[in-house]
Amino acid sequence: MNREMLMLVEAISREKNVERDVVFGAVESALAQATKKLYEGEVDIRVAMDRDTGDYETFRRWLVVPDAAGLQNPEAEEMLMDARERVPDAEEGEYIEESIESLPIGRIGAMAAKQVILQKIRDAEREMLLNDFMSRGDKIFVGAVKRMDKGDIIVESGRVEGRLRRSEMIPKENLRNGDRVRAMIMDVDLTLRGAPIILSRSAPEFMVELFRQEVPEIEQGLLEIKSCARDPGSRAKIAVVSHDKRVDPIGTCVGVRGTRVNAVTTELAGERVDIVLWSEDPAQFVIGALAPANVSSIVVDEEKHAMDVVVDEENLAIAIGRGGQNVRLASDLTGWKINIMDAAESAQKQADETHGMRALFMAKLDVDQEVADILIEEGFTSLEEVAYVPLQEMLEIESFDEDTVNELRARAKDALLTMEIAREESVEEVSQDLRDLEGLTVELIAKLAENSVHTRDDLADLAVDELTAITGQSEEEAKALILKAREHWFVGQE
Repeated sequence: MNREMLMLVEAISREKNVERDVVFGAVESALAQATKKLYEGEVDIRVAMDRDTGDYETFRRWLVVPDAAGLQNPEAEEMLMDARERVPDAEEGEYIEESIESLPIGRIGAMAAKQVILQKIRDAEREMLLNDFMSRGDKIFVGAVKRMDKGDIIVESGRVEGRLRRSEMIPKENLRNGDRVRAMIMDVDLTLRGAPIILSRSAPEFMVELFRQEVPEIEQGLLEIKSCARDPGSRAKIAVVSHDKRVDPIGTCVGVRGTRVNAVTTELAGERVDIVLWSEDPAQFVIGALAPANVSSIVVDEEKHAMDVVVDEENLAIAIGRGGQNVRLASDLTGWKINIMDAAESAQKQADETHGMRALFMAKLDVDQEVADILIEEGFTSLEEVAYVPLQEMLEIESFDEDTVNELRARAKDALLTMEIAREESVEEVSQDLRDLEGLTVELIAKLAENSVHTRDDLADLAVDELTAITGQSEEEAKALILKAREHWFVGQE
């Protein structure tokens, strides 16, 4: 049988054009798998075959693990202390082996062995083809629809297959067998049988790469796409910047008579693209991202990373867009939370904020309304500013003399100290299970404590809008935090 096995190895090696060592490895794996069936549990078997004679030995082996770790699989692991009783120089992470009786090839049958070997060879061929394909460095996968697989589309390029999941397709796009498809290579998952390359036609990266192929100036480094936001199949926005003053970034991406942007739009099933000029100034960037709406004014809140954008009545619907699409894409593109409002809403919000600041200054600084209004008119918005802005700036306020300024600064510092002590006392009331919750920072814990959220259940009971009002987080972040807080409610349930 050993001679027949050597002949089989030679035949398969020639037929499949693969190295003999690869075939021998497949034979060893087949024999090891067959030997495992003689044992109960997840044993670890190794077979070593002589490449010249076809003789082989079989070993059962155990992985040496630290004593403190314990055995996760007693059938294939040995603690270090016990392993050194058998092999004195054994080390963690090594294997100790014991020779066992080899399974005769006749027991598993030559045909069965051949099938296992051929499967191993197919796997090796598949990996080799995949490695060759990925080594080319392509970012876009170009192929034809081969078949459907549980809602996913399998796309074939040569002898390599990619998987386009339903969630990564462009909505309402109807792809049929034989259709030519281009998609972004997002990942490679070797655990997937048949089609290990994960594809996407809805990812922003796909649009960026399509523009890179249509606009040579991007590849040359004259232009750069800074960001991209998409509503797949409907509308998208890209932000571009020129690194050469002679190159118009928007006109270059549009192309002569729109040829370049139209090529991208056609590939993406008619998805309309707004090309926006990127700016280092966040406010200017947001104004451009909201086009075609005209912005009347804009207020930037660095702390909350948000902007209040005021537009007139005629531009309100345009700025928001159908179903909020325009403002949502602009927010994704710029990375800023954008609040669209008309002049009346803006005036009301400013009045509310002024009222709040006036009340704060009157209560914490123990001053009358006139003094509070002077501080607001001079641009002070917090106790920290009153306490710590440069002394000279406050002395420039005509309504205040030096004694008044010093008294206001002293009162502001005292108020901040009192508030900090109260905050620390409130934080001390927070339960340990809430402190240990993943995703909570010291700052967030303090904000929760200030609003009487002291336990994990208190947090779990909050609605998303309640938590965003307390912490200033986005809806997605607040939702994730609440779900994390609720996890212990479902422990042990199916």
